[in-house]
Amino acid sequence: MIVLDTHVLVWWVDGDTRKLSRRARQALEQHGKRNELIISSVSIFEITTLERRGRLRFNVPASEWLEQMRRLPEYRIEPLTDDIAERASQFGEAFPGDPADRMIAATALVRRVPLVTHDGRLIGMEHLQTIW
Repeated sequence: MIVLDTHVLVWWVDGDTRKLSRRARQALEQHGKRNELIISSVSIFEITTLERRGRLRFNVPASEWLEQMRRLPEYRIEPLTDDIAERASQFGEAFPGDPADRMIAATALVRRVPLVTHDGRLIGMEHLQTIW
């Protein structure tokens, strides 16, 4: 299993694989075949917020895009649990302050799986295994 950062989810679902590293593509292909792609529910919030603010555009409304993504068997939406919220609150000041990034990273840590991300602020963070 692997957790997908929000931008990775969007690029992968939209087929914009040229934005992904070879290692990220391989991990997505491998885990996707086994229905092991974890999406933090905070990514749903991020996607709808970015669309509302005009920073993300789809060919269809975000709600329809998300509904289509939810129907794909390889994705599993991971709810924000008390364990994830607690872990996200324990990151030090060196960790990015964006609450969504903290929740996504905490999801990977609590589930004990890698996070696929291109976010340089997350790559190399102590205890967080990343794939890029």
